[in-house]
Amino acid sequence: MPDRPGRIVVIDDDQVMRTLLDMHLRNAGYEVLIAEDAVEGGHLVMKSLPDLIICDVDMPYLNGYEFVAALKTHDSTRDIPIIFLTSNEDLEGATTRLGAAAHLTKPVRADRLLEVVGRFAIKE
Repeated sequence: MPDRPGRIVVIDDDQVMRTLLDMHLRNAGYEVLIAEDAVEGGHLVMKSLPDLIICDVDMPYLNGYEFVAALKTHDSTRDIPIIFLTSNEDLEGATTRLGAAAHLTKPVRADRLLEVVGRFAIKE
């Protein structure tokens, strides 16, 4: 049994999506940190070193692909699994090539979210 719940950083520029993900993940026993863009998310990731990152692809300032590429250059963040969150259903083939462990298509069903997250993050 872990001494803390799995820590997940959620990065999405859509307030409604952030709120829904936060609610579902917390209800499932995860510790959740929220960011509204990849710049803020990068700060959270470096400060907290989460067990998992859920990252929107289309965001201002830095998109999900650029964000993942930046994380993969640092020893401390290189191996953190990342789940892309996108409305683009054609992303599946690109997920692994771009460095993400998986992807979820918006709108995300709670059961699908928890199934995919459960593969990568430990919970209490």
